[in-house]
Amino acid sequence: MSKIGRKAINIGNAKIEIRGQDVHYTGAKSAGVHPLPNELRAQLEGNMLLLVPAEEAKGSRDLNRVWGLNRACLANKLAGANELFARKIQIIGLGFKAALTGTKIVFSLGYSHKIDYELPEGVSLEIDKTGQNLVFKSFNRELVGHVCSQIRAFRPPEPYKGTGIKLDTEVINRKAGKTKSA
Repeated sequence: MSKIGRKAINIGNAKIEIRGQDVHYTGAKSAGVHPLPNELRAQLEGNMLLLVPAEEAKGSRDLNRVWGLNRACLANKLAGANELFARKIQIIGLGFKAALTGTKIVFSLGYSHKIDYELPEGVSLEIDKTGQNLVFKSFNRELVGHVCSQIRAFRPPEPYKGTGIKLDTEVINRKAGKTKSA
C-alpha cells in the first residue's frame, strides 16, 4: 500500500465536486479538473478528500505507482487553489539586476547583452527596488519551480566569488582561491 496515497487531503476553502473519474475543484485563486486513473476513486468525507483503490485494482502492481503520485498532484492543485505558491530568487553580483516591463523580465547579468525572459501566464513577479530580490508567485507549484530553474540557468552561482542567481534556500559551498607560494 502507498504511504503517501493513504493520507487524506485537506481541501480548505475549496469546493470539490466528483464526477466519475474527474475531481473538479474551485478555490479563491484557481479552479480546474484533475482526472484520476481507473485504479483510483475519490471520496469526500467532511473537509477531507480521500483517494481509495478501486475494487478491481486491489492487488494490482500498477496501483502503488499511480496512487501516491495522483494524491500529491491533487494536493498541490488544491493547495494552489486556496493560496499561491511563492519562490524567492536572489541575484548576487556587482551590477547584476532584473527589471520588469509588462510581462517581460530584462536581466543584466554581466554578459555583453541583456537577457529577455517572457513571464508565462499564471505567474506573477515582485521585484524589490535594488532589482536583486525576486519573488515569483503562482497557483501552479510545478510552473513556479520550472520558471525559477530556467532563470537560475542564465547565471548559476559560482563557488569562488559567490556571484550569480540562486534560490533563497540554496547554500553555495565556497571554495578558496589560489594562494601565493612563498
